[in-house]
Amino acid sequence: MGWREDGTEKTYTDEEVEARLKQELPHWYLENGWIRRKYKTSGWKSTLMVVNTIGHLAEAAFHHPDLTVSYAFVIVKLTNHAAKGITDKDFELAKKFEEVVMWQPGLDDGALVGTPDDARFKYIKYD
Repeated sequence: MGWREDGTEKTYTDEEVEARLKQELPHWYLENGWIRRKYKTSGWKSTLMVVNTIGHLAEAAFHHPDLTVSYAFVIVKLTNHAAKGITDKDFELAKKFEEVVMWQPGLDDGALVGTPDDARFKYIKYD
């Protein structure tokens, strides 16, 4: 984890943030001091599942995003208020959101096949 010599968390410059997002989190972008991502869903029930998943992960990590919640999307915004910028905590939590929310079991070589390709079961709109 990035720490300064004085014991405070390292914050990244806008250029560093944009480079890391491009390499590590291509569906995220920097805007007004926050890294952001819009998850598109198939409707209200799916939106609530995404919100609850993000809420669980954020609480477990004890690093909390701002959310904008609408009928068919969730916008997630991360910054580190205490450090006054983007830190490793923001990148790590964004990666965890991506790993869990965008998981497609049908692409894995395992017993879990994922939701059927049927409008009745659509959940998230994968990128």
